[in-house]
Amino acid sequence: VQLQASGGGSVQPGGSLRLSCTASGFTLDGYAIGWFRQAPGKGREGATCISTIDGYTHYAESVKGRFTISRDKAKNTVYLQMNSLKPEDTAVYYCATDPDYFGSYGAFVRSCGRADFGFWGQGTLVTVSS
Repeated sequence: VQLQASGGGSVQPGGSLRLSCTASGFTLDGYAIGWFRQAPGKGREGATCISTIDGYTHYAESVKGRFTISRDKAKNTVYLQMNSLKPEDTAVYYCATDPDYFGSYGAFVRSCGRADFGFWGQGTLVTVSS
């Protein structure tokens, strides 16, 4: 049972990357999935999350309009499309899941924002630099 994140790399400001998070050993149905990031010297923060049961999505203000989370149910994979990347997006990006029992959109947003998800994959490094 694991989450495998991939797709990180180095890109110039303004560029794009797509991260993938593939679950193995379990189905993502019934879980919320999030992309979280940790920049050097900073705490972990939620970038974006998606709920498979309620259909909620949430984006941090810092990525809204530039990042898009999506899910391919057949591939048991969640993607993070990152466009218009900025140097401040440089971080290790993690995907994580949590049972989709938040009870309300507000609780979902709080858990996403606090990176309060229970099962984590390894990270993938994204570096945005000229």
